[in-house]
Formats: sequence, C-alpha cells, structure tokens
Amino acid sequence: MFHTAGSPAGAVRSQHRAPLPPQKTQQPLPTEPTQSPQATAVPQPPRPAKQRDAFFDNAKYLAIVLVAMGHAWEPLTDHSRAAEALYMTVYAFHMPAFILISGYFSRSFDMRTDRLKRLVSGVLVPFVLFEVAYTFFKRYADDDPTQPISLLDPWYLTWFLAALFVWRLTTPLWKVVRWPVLLALAIAAMASVSPDIGDDLDLQRVLQFLPFFVMGLFLKPEHFQLVRRREVRILSVPVFALALLVAYWAGPRMSSAWFYHRDSAQELGAPWWAGAVMTLAMFGCSMVLMACFFAWVPRRKMWFTILGAGTLYGYLLHGFLAKGSRFWGWYEDYSWLHKPFGEIFVTVVAATVVTLLCTPPVQRMFRFAMEPKLNWAFRRDAAEVARSRERASR
Repeated sequence: MFHTAGSPAGAVRSQHRAPLPPQKTQQPLPTEPTQSPQATAVPQPPRPAKQRDAFFDNAKYLAIVLVAMGHAWEPLTDHSRAAEALYMTVYAFHMPAFILISGYFSRSFDMRTDRLKRLVSGVLVPFVLFEVAYTFFKRYADDDPTQPISLLDPWYLTWFLAALFVWRLTTPLWKVVRWPVLLALAIAAMASVSPDIGDDLDLQRVLQFLPFFVMGLFLKPEHFQLVRRREVRILSVPVFALALLVAYWAGPRMSSAWFYHRDSAQELGAPWWAGAVMTLAMFGCSMVLMACFFAWVPRRKMWFTILGAGTLYGYLLHGFLAKGSRFWGWYEDYSWLHKPFGEIFVTVVAATVVTLLCTPPVQRMFRFAMEPKLNWAFRRDAAEVARSRERASR
C-alpha cells in the first residue's frame, strides 16, 4: 500500500554509470515511483475536506423525526390502541438507532486532548445549559417554583447527553475487553434487576441502553451495506407489519415503560428475573427493527440530508413544546386531537416542528449553547503553542 522511493544519494551515483545496452534496459515496476527526487519535492495540492456521509445524516434526521412523533403520540395512547401500537413499535428502535449511530461515530474517540475538548464543549456544556433551561421552563410552565436544579438527576431529554458523556469516556475500555457486546448486555441485564441504582445521572438508562452504543462502536461500513440489499428491504415490510400486530396485541397487556429503560423490573411490578429476560428480548427486537429501518434510509442526498447535522438541536429544542403541550393541557382542551384526524394532525405538526428546529438558521441561533467556543477555558497544548510561534516568526 505504501511504496518507498530510492535514496537521493543512490540517484546521484546512478548518473555517472555507463548506459546499459538497449536490450537490457529494465523498465520500472508498476509499483516503483517513476519521478525523480526533484519531481517528488514539488508540493502536492491539499486533499479535499472529508465530506459527510449522506446515509448517516438521513438516518439521524429520520430517527429524530420518529422521536418527536413518539412524544406527540404519548398522550394519545390511553384512548387509541392504534396509537399505542405505533408508539410501542417506534419506541422499540428509534432511540436505539440514534444511540447506535452515536457509538459508530465514537469509534475513534480516545483521551487525546482535542477530542476531550470537543466532548466537553459539544456534550457536557449543552447538558448543563439545557438542564438549567428545562428546570426554569418547568418552574414557569408547570407552575412549580420548587423544581430544583440538579445536574445529577437529568430531567426529560437531557438524560441522553449525560449518557453520551459517560459512554464516550468508556470507549477506550470497550476496545480492549473481549466480547464487549456480551459484556454490555450482561451489565444491562444486571441493571434491570437492581432497583437500588437510583436516579443519579439516570444510570438505569445509561446502563440499559449501553449495548446499543457498544454495538455501534464495532460496526463497520460493510455492515450497513448488508442491510441495504434488496431482499432485506423487501423482507423489512412484513417484519414491520408483524411488529405492529404484536404491539397492537401487547398494548393492553404490557407496560410501554419497558421501552424507556429507566426502571428496574421490580419498579415495573415484575419479578426480578423478568428484567434479564426483557433486556435480551428487547435488544433482539430492537436490532431487527433497526435493520429494517436502515434498509429504507436513502443513501443519496435528499432535501433533508443537510438537517442531519442539526439533529441534536431538534432533539433538545422540541422538548420545550412536547412538555409544554402537557403542562398547558392542549390534549385535554382539544378533544378532537384524540380522533383519527387529530392523531394525523399532531403527527404532521411534530414532524414539521422538529424539521424546522434542525435547519441551519436555528443551528446558527443556538450554536452558542450547543457548540460553544471554549478556547478561553482550555490550556493550550505545548506543541500547538510552538507551532504558533514558528508561524509568527516567519
């Protein structure tokens, strides 16, 4: 893959040798460089910047739209069995898909200084800012002035940022252990039977969703190519239909709280052993439905591809409207929302709102909170300082 050129000294000596007879002249091998040392010294043009993968931007956008739809459907599930079936089916894979993609793009994370800085500025700082913002919003919208600000007990959507911070810090560990996915599944199963874990950093969710992040760490591009095959796309249609039928049957018989992964089995009123069984069963179901989801994600650039870069904006910002609709009693005041037309209406509104919140203008408006420049907060690396001084001296 890499070819070593001959030394310059050898090239100079070769200029004083007698030329070989024409019949013995040797042609350079295809793998040998044919330029002279002087030619190789010519500076090469810079490589083009690495472009974003349209497939993953499309997947992130579609997943975040499903997240917003799921939040819009939640108040409808008590009165509509069809809404509950859709809700349970989507909740079985939409956050696992988002977490798996997060793991996939964390594969290169290590404890290098620049990556730690990005982790702090892109995950930890937004977590703190939005946790505070959500708390003040709840105090105002829910008329709850006693709502405390607690960075150890994430409220509503901020749990994902806390989890992502913990998961990404553990990435180097998963790269050195054997059978990492099996180990993560064992940890998730143990968490599901441990009601004493508590609410600090929403550890139940951190641990129970962990296998999806670890799975993403070890996936390769060719794995996503497998689910793009025509036969998988065709098979995904009856699989999704079967999932909806099972969810329709299970709706009255099963608590949808299992899909939140935030409680132990005992807290959900089930025997302790059900936690381990449900962890494994739901992991398998989520992986199958995720494969069906990825099979239908477009690979080419679409009108919404550019929105894939702003999915975290849409995720965190739409939470104010999702929670506000409950605090202000919209679903109770407008009974027509529980009719089929109303269900379609809230679905369209949720998709539209989260789409708008992912757009570049909104990203520019809230970049100070989501991607703050914190150069002032970090000590400069010694090598970077040396390079800056060298450039200044030229």
